[in-house]
Amino acid sequence: MTRRSASGAPKRFDDRVAVVTGASSGIGRRLALDLAGRGATVVGLARRRPLLDEVGAEMRALSPACESIVCDVSRADLLCDTLHDIERRHGRIDVLVNNAGIEQPTPIASATRFDVFRQLMATNYFAVVAATLAVVPGMRERRRGIVVNVSSDSARAPEARGGGYAASKAAVSAFTESVAHEVAASGVHVHVLYPAWVPTAMGLGDNDHGKLPPKAVRRTEAQVSNLVLERMGGTGIDINAAALPKLAVIGRTFVPRLYERAMRSYETRE
Repeated sequence: MTRRSASGAPKRFDDRVAVVTGASSGIGRRLALDLAGRGATVVGLARRRPLLDEVGAEMRALSPACESIVCDVSRADLLCDTLHDIERRHGRIDVLVNNAGIEQPTPIASATRFDVFRQLMATNYFAVVAATLAVVPGMRERRRGIVVNVSSDSARAPEARGGGYAASKAAVSAFTESVAHEVAASGVHVHVLYPAWVPTAMGLGDNDHGKLPPKAVRRTEAQVSNLVLERMGGTGIDINAAALPKLAVIGRTFVPRLYERAMRSYETRE
C-alpha cells in the first residue's frame, strides 16, 4: 500500500512545518509521530491535554522542535488564531492535516436534538473550512503547500442512523475537491483522505455489531499514515486506503435498487 520515492526510501519532510489536528490519539497521533520521524517540525493540536502531552514528548524525541497545543477545533476563531500564531513563530505552515473529528449516532426515531448535528458540523466540517482558509493563502503566496482533509466512506454510503456524521464528512469531501481544483495551478496540493475502517477509539465505538468489518476495508493506523505521507503532494485529490468502498458509488449509480436493498438490510440486522 505504501508508495516509496524513486530511491525506494520513505518520503522525507525535513525542514517542513506540519500541523496535525486531533493529534492526541488514533490516526492523528500516528501521523504526527510519523511526520516527526521523517524530519518534520510537527505541531499537534487536540483537546485532551494528558494524551497530547504524551504524544508531544514522543514527537520531540524524534524531532526536537515539535510542540503540542491544546485547542478545541470546533471553536473556529480559536483554531484560526492558533494557526496564525504557529505561522508567526515558525515562519510558515507547509503541511496541514485536518484530522480531528467526532462521531455520534443521529437516529431520527429518537428525536435527536439539533445541537448534536450542530456539533458534528462544527467539529468535522467548519473546523476543516476555517483551518484551510487560514493556511492556504500563505501556501499560495509561497507556491508550495499540502492540505489533507480526513473524510469517511460514510460520505459515499451513508448508513441509517448516521446522517449527521455522514453529512459532515460529505461536506468535507465536496469542499476539499472544490478547493483542490481552485488552487492546483498555484502549487498547493489539497487532498481528501478516505481511511477505510481503522480500530481507533472512534472506529471501535461505532462497531456495535460485535463483528469486524470485512478484511478488505480494515486498515491499521500505521498503514493509513504511511499511505498519506507517501501520496500527499501528488497529483491525485483522493487518497483511498481501501478500494472496496468505492464500489458503493458504482452500485448506487448503476444498480440503485440493489444498493438500497443492501443498505436497508444492513439496517434491519442492527
